Amino acid sequence: MMPVLYHAPQSRSDTIATLVRMLHADIEIREVIIPRQDGSGGPDPDNPHPEKKVPYLVDGNEMLRERGAIIMYLTDAYPDAKLGPLPGEAGRGAYLSWLFYYQGVMEPVIILHWAELSHPAFTASLRDFDAVKARLAEALDTGPFLLGDRFTAADMLCSSPFHWFPDLLPDAPAIRNWVDRCAERMQP
Repeated sequence: MMPVLYHAPQSRSDTIATLVRMLHADIEIREVIIPRQDGSGGPDPDNPHPEKKVPYLVDGNEMLRERGAIIMYLTDAYPDAKLGPLPGEAGRGAYLSWLFYYQGVMEPVIILHWAELSHPAFTASLRDFDAVKARLAEALDTGPFLLGDRFTAADMLCSSPFHWFPDLLPDAPAIRNWVDRCAERMQP
């Protein structure tokens, strides 16, 4: 049975649908409806995600949610595309660190910043938007991408919020140019 990616256009799953295309993966992309921030949409009974969110990848008995996990699973499964270092390859630790940093720090901090919410507990545990910008700028000092000269799916994931929310794009040339380079690479 062919793997299936459950996807809703104009959502977080766009990055994963783009990754599937870039990997030339033999994966069915099945569109579902999701609840939207504007109140439209709703839970789709055809979406097997336990919370009716996207992305959700079903590959036989494997069911994956969360973009970082799906990205790691797919880049490991389709190594010929060279969109993620494999176990034992140089850069694997940095790659995994960026995937997990995005999920655990970067996205929550960006959402809190966008929603104009702040609290010392957020900064102490998650960091703040300035710290995220500094971390990106520091990484981009060593090359055009997060892993230096190599474009990876970590670049796709970490640049994704700035494609959706250009007003949040830091006024730092290194970060702005990186976001542009990533967008260019991800074009069909």
